[in-house]
Amino acid sequence: MNHLFTGYKTLQKLILPALLLSATLSSKAQVFGGNPPSIKWKQVNTPPARVIFPAGLDSAGLRVANIVQQMNGLIRPTIGFKQKQISIVLQNQTTVANGYVGLAPFRSEFFLTPEQNSFDIGSLPWPQQLAIHEYRHVQQYNNFNVGLSRLLRIIFGEGGQALGNDLAVPNWFFEGDAVFNETLVSEQGRGRLPYFFTGYRALWAADKNYSYMKLRNGSYRDYVPDHYPLGYMMVAYGREKYGSELWKNVTHDAAAYRGGFYPFQWAVKKYTGESFKTFSTNGFAYFKQQFAEDNPQPVAERKKHFDANRQYPAFVNDSTLIYAKNTYDHLPAFVVKTGSKEVKISTRSYSLDSYFDYHNGKIIYTSYRPDLRWGYRNYSELMLLDAKTGQEHRITSKAKYFSPAFSADGQSIVAVRVDPSGVSRLHILDTAGKLQQEIPNPRGLFYTYPKFYGDGKLLSAARNKEGKMGIALTEIATGKTDYLTPLSFRPIGFIALKKDTLYFTQTDGKNDRLFVMMLNDRSVHEMLPPGNDSGIGYYQPAVSDNKLAWVGFTADGYRINQANKKDLKWIAAGGDYARYLPDLGITALKKDSAANLVTGIVDKPLPVTNYSKAHGLFNFHSIIPNISDPNYSFAITGENVLNTFQSELSFDYNTNEGYKQFGFDAIYGALFPYISAGADYTLDRRSFYKGQYVYWNETAVHGGLRVPLNFSEGKRLTSITFGSDLYFNSINFQQAYKSSFADRSYSYLNNYFSFSNQTQQAQKNIYPRFAQSIGVNYKSAISGSGATQLLTTGSFYFPGLFVNHNFVISLAHQQKGKDNVISFSNDFPFSKGYTAENLDNMNKIGLTYHMPIAYPDAGFGNLFYLLRLRTALFFDYTHASASNFFTDGSSFKQNFRSVGGTLYFDTKFFNQNSITFGIRYSRLLDEDFFGGTGRNRIELVLPVTFF
Repeated sequence: MNHLFTGYKTLQKLILPALLLSATLSSKAQVFGGNPPSIKWKQVNTPPARVIFPAGLDSAGLRVANIVQQMNGLIRPTIGFKQKQISIVLQNQTTVANGYVGLAPFRSEFFLTPEQNSFDIGSLPWPQQLAIHEYRHVQQYNNFNVGLSRLLRIIFGEGGQALGNDLAVPNWFFEGDAVFNETLVSEQGRGRLPYFFTGYRALWAADKNYSYMKLRNGSYRDYVPDHYPLGYMMVAYGREKYGSELWKNVTHDAAAYRGGFYPFQWAVKKYTGESFKTFSTNGFAYFKQQFAEDNPQPVAERKKHFDANRQYPAFVNDSTLIYAKNTYDHLPAFVVKTGSKEVKISTRSYSLDSYFDYHNGKIIYTSYRPDLRWGYRNYSELMLLDAKTGQEHRITSKAKYFSPAFSADGQSIVAVRVDPSGVSRLHILDTAGKLQQEIPNPRGLFYTYPKFYGDGKLLSAARNKEGKMGIALTEIATGKTDYLTPLSFRPIGFIALKKDTLYFTQTDGKNDRLFVMMLNDRSVHEMLPPGNDSGIGYYQPAVSDNKLAWVGFTADGYRINQANKKDLKWIAAGGDYARYLPDLGITALKKDSAANLVTGIVDKPLPVTNYSKAHGLFNFHSIIPNISDPNYSFAITGENVLNTFQSELSFDYNTNEGYKQFGFDAIYGALFPYISAGADYTLDRRSFYKGQYVYWNETAVHGGLRVPLNFSEGKRLTSITFGSDLYFNSINFQQAYKSSFADRSYSYLNNYFSFSNQTQQAQKNIYPRFAQSIGVNYKSAISGSGATQLLTTGSFYFPGLFVNHNFVISLAHQQKGKDNVISFSNDFPFSKGYTAENLDNMNKIGLTYHMPIAYPDAGFGNLFYLLRLRTALFFDYTHASASNFFTDGSSFKQNFRSVGGTLYFDTKFFNQNSITFGIRYSRLLDEDFFGGTGRNRIELVLPVTFF
C-alpha cells in the first residue's frame, strides 16, 4: 500500500502475470504486521465463520458470528450452497469505515469505526452492516470455484481462482449483489438510500449517456459513479424481472466459463433471453423511470467535463462564503468566495472527508494521520486553521475525532470521539485541544455532526443501538438525551443552527430533503424546491442572517446553491413526519423469505475462546508470478490470517546475470522490527573478469531485521524503512574455472535505508507535484572476503510547465571495493536502452519530463479500455569504470548516454484490471559495449508495481 513512486522496467511477457498479480492482490485492504503485539485475540468459531477480535470486543464478535450463522442458510439459495469457513478479523484501531473479503488468502476484515455521513452507507449498527454486506462476498467466492476458475485454482491456488473470477464475473456484480443482500435482510440498506443513486441521477439529469465501458472503467476527466450503484441496479432489476435464482445461474455458468470468451454476457442471454446490451439498457431504464420527476440540469449550467466538488459552505457574511473545494487537477483546498471570485486559503491536510466548521476567521477540521509503526492503527486529529493567514496546527494527538464544531463564542469545540471499544462520546475541548469535558453516553448512542445550542446543551444527529436516527438534544452536564424528531431508519444529518432555528437534511422517500425546526416549539417544516437550484439532493446547509446555502450533486461535481431566506417556501411537515424509505419498485425485496431477517437475529451465547497468534502461520495459498526487472520469479506464497507472517517458496531468474535461484523466505511482522530469514541456492552466477565471464554456484542463508516507519501527517506523506540482513554464502566455481579460482565461503551484511516523501496527489496528476525518494544499500563482507558494494539512488519530482506535468531528476551511484573477489547482485538503474553490466564504479543522472497527451475514454470489446495516453521524454547519462578489466589488466572506462521517449498507456483490461504499459524508444549516443549492435532500441515496458 502507498507505493508512491512507480518505476518502469522492460519485460518480455506481460498480460497474464500482470492480471494474475492484480486480480489476487489489488482489492486487498490489509496491512502486514499492522497490529501491536499487546493486542490479545479472541474468537467465536462457527461452521460458516471464525470471527476473530481483540479482547474486550466480545459483544461485536458475538453479534457478527450470530448474524452470519443465522443469515447464512436463508440467503444461500440465491447464490449457491457451497460453504467453506471464512476467518473474519475485526479491526478496531482504524478510523476508516470499510471491510473486505478476499482470496489469497481467503479471509475477511471488518474495520469497525463507522463514518459520520449516514446518507452514504446508512445508519445500521456498523458491525451488523458489515456482516450483512461482506458475508455475501464469502458466499460468492465459495460458489464461484467452478469450471475454468477451479482449474486456475488447481494450477495457481487461490490467486488463480481470483483471476478466473475477476475475468468472468464483473466487479459490479460482486458489490451489487452484496448491496442487494444488505437491503433485503434489513429495513434499510443502500438500495433504499437516495444518496446512493445521486451519481446516476445527476448523469441522467445532465443527459450524459456514457457507454457501458466508460461506466465500468471510469475516467480521469469526467465524473463516473463507482460500480456499487451500477451493480445494485443490474442485480435488483434482474431479480425483479427474472426471479431470485437468476444470478445464481448466471454467475455459476460465468465462473465456469461456459459459453466461451464472454461467459457473463452469454449466461445473461441464456437465462433472460435478452442480449446483455438489451438487459443492461432495460435495467438502467427501469431505475431511470423511478427518478423521472428529477428536474433536468439546465443546458447552460452543464460543463463538458468534471468541474469541482464544492462542499460544506460556511457564511462569513451574506456576500462571502468559505467552502471546501477539490478538482481532478488540484489538491483539496479551503476557498473563500466573494461575488464570483474564488481565492484559495490553504491546501487541506489529508482527510477522510471534506467536513469542517468555521467561526470568526478560524476553521476546525479533522486530518488523517497513520501510526508511526502499526498500519492498522491510525488517527483522526483536530486541525485549527487561520483563514486569514492560511497557517494551521494540530491541536490533538493520537485520537479519533470527527465532525468538530465551534461554540458560539469560538472558545470551545465539540467533537465526536470514537474509542477502540466502539463507544461514541461527545468531547468538549478548548482551542488548544485540551479536553474540558466528556459527556456521558448512558444510552450507547452514536453521535454525528454535533453543535452547541444555548447554554449547556448540544444538538446532534444520533443513532440508537438499532440504527434508528433522530435529532438529539443532549445536556452537557448529565448526558441526558431527548429526541426532537421521531426515530426512524431514514438517515438524518448535516445540521446547521442559527439561534433557535435548526436546519437539517433527512431522507424523505426518493429524495434527501431540507427541513427546518423551530426549537422553541419544535415545529418542523420542509423546504419546497426553489426551482432555480442545481443538483440532486439538499445537503450541508449553511445559514446567515439573510441567506441559506446548501449543496446539490451534479454531473460536474457538488455545487453550492444560495437563496434569500425570504424567497424560500416551506410547508409544515406535521407532528409525525416519519415517512418511508423507498424500495424503488423492487418488490423482490419483500417477497424473499430472507426479507428483514436481521430483526429476528437472536444473540445466542456462543463460546468465546482464545485465538493463538501462532495459528496457521504457514498458510500457503497461491503460486504468484512476480515481475520486477531484472528479476522474474514464480513463488508459492503464504500468509496467516492475522497478516503477521508471510512465507514464500520461490524460483527466480535474473536477466542481468542470467542466474537461476531457488529459495525460501519468511518474515514475521508482529514485533516492532520485522524479523526475516531464508535460504537460497543459485545456479550460474557470473562476473566479468579479464575479458571473460566467470561462472559459479552459490548457497546462501540469511536473517535480518527491518523497521518500517510512517511519519505521514498533515499535507505530506513520509515513510522511512531501514534494516540489516546477515548473509552466509558458500561459493562453488563451476568446473571450467576451478583451476583458476578456489571455492570459498563468506558472510556479509546487507544494510539498507529508504526514504520517501511526497505531497498529496490529485486524480489527474501523473506524479505528486513535489516528491523525493532516496535509497541506500551497502553490502559488506565480514568474513572470508573484503568485498563491499554501495548503491545509492534518488528520484526528485518537481512540477512541470503545466498542471499534471512533472520533471523528474534521478541520480544513482554504485561503488565496489577495490579488492573484491566476489560479486554482489546488480540493481543499478543503468541508462535506458543499454545492456547492463555490474562494474566497479557507476554513476548516473537521468532527466525525465512526464506529461499527459490525451484522455480517450474509449475501448473495444469489453477487453481493453484506454483512460489516458501520456509520454515521458528522457535523457540518461551513466559513466562506468572498472579496473583490471581486460585480459592485459588494463582498465575500462566509458560513458553510456541515451535519449528518447516512452509512450505510456494507462488502461484497464477486462473492464477492471488496471495496467499501465508503454513503448519506449531509446537512441544510444554511445556504443553498447556489452550488448547488441545499432543505436536505436524499442522496448516494451511495464510497471514494477501494479498497485
